[in-house]
Parts: sequence; structure tokens; C-alpha cells
Amino acid sequence: MNSTYGIRNLTRRAALVVAAGAATFVLAACGGDGGDKSGSGHDAHASASESAGAEATSGAHNAQDVSFAQGMIPHHRQALEMARLAEGRTTSGAVKDLAARIEKAQDPEIKTMTGWLKAWGEDAPGSGKDMDHSASGHSGMPGMMGGEDMAGLEKLTGRAFDTQFLTLMVEHHEGAVKMADVEKSKGRYGPAKAMAGDIVTAQNAEIGEMNKLLGKSRG
Repeated sequence: MNSTYGIRNLTRRAALVVAAGAATFVLAACGGDGGDKSGSGHDAHASASESAGAEATSGAHNAQDVSFAQGMIPHHRQALEMARLAEGRTTSGAVKDLAARIEKAQDPEIKTMTGWLKAWGEDAPGSGKDMDHSASGHSGMPGMMGGEDMAGLEKLTGRAFDTQFLTLMVEHHEGAVKMADVEKSKGRYGPAKAMAGDIVTAQNAEIGEMNKLLGKSRG
């Protein structure tokens, strides 16, 4: 009796262990399925996001975006040329600081816009001698200085330079703001429209700053 009972007891325990193991396996399998489904959904979402991001980066530009970049590059380059004239000509710390900030902000933007044009298979305005030709070719753009203005600015120093530099740069900035406003309203490429917004904000602030400096110099 005891021997038989012991065998039955062992058999029952073994059955319970097997059942418990089976239950654990089922739960693990269910958990795994749930994890796989969640992972699959996440992967699908990530894939869709990557696809959307690639589409936003690669395409989504129009003729206005191209025109904005091709026009703003020589416009910025002329601003840099003007800003670099300040070194050795101005005696104003405020003008030196402003010129340095203009150069720091606009030089990277030129490189960015050049990259866009190359990615779009469009011609990018050159630099150096090509820059002078490009600038003269875009003299009809808002705020662009003519050759006589630039030559006259080069000959000035001190207070006379500061007054002429600020006067011309205000006009130049106002032209850039007009060009950027057109891009904001008619452009399609997100990064270009964002840059246009930054240009409007930054250059409007500098216009206010320069007008204050002109007021002091004229006072």
C-alpha cells in the first residue's frame, strides 16, 4: 500500500511539474508573440518615419527654392565683402562687432545653400572672381550694392566709413529680408523656408541695431 501510494504520489507530482512547465511555455510564447507584434509595429512605424524623413530631405523643393539659394548666395557674399572692409577702417567697437557677427552668421549659410543646389543638380554661384561677376550680375536684386558703392566704401576710414558702412548695410539687409519673405511665402523646401525665417529675424534685429548706431553717429 505504501509503495503503491508513493509511486502514485511521485507520478502526480511529475504530472504537476509537466503541467506547470507547459503553462510557463505557453505564457512565454504568448509574451513573445506580444513582443514580436509590438516590435513589428514599432519597426513599421520607424520605417515609415525614415521614409518620410528621406522624402522631406531629398525632394520637396520648387523653382522658388532654387532662385532663393542662387540669389541669396551672392547677396550674402557681398555682405561678407562689406563686413571684411571694417577691419582696419573702422574705429568703432560696435561696428567691428557687428561685422564679425555678420560674417559668422552668413558664411555657414552660403555653404549650406551651395550644398542644396549641388544636391538638386542646379548651378551654384562661384566664389572669388566669379563672385564679383555674380554680384554684378545680380545687381538688380534688392539691396545689392553697385561697384561704385563698394569702391567708395573701400576708400573711407573712421567715422566716415562707419556712417557709410551702416547706411549701405541697412539697405543690404532690407533687401535680404525681402528676398527671404518671398521664400517663406512661395518656397517649398522646409530647410530653405526655415533659413529664410532665420534671416528675417536676425537681419531685422541688426537693422534696428544699425539704425540706432546711425542715429548716434548723426546726432
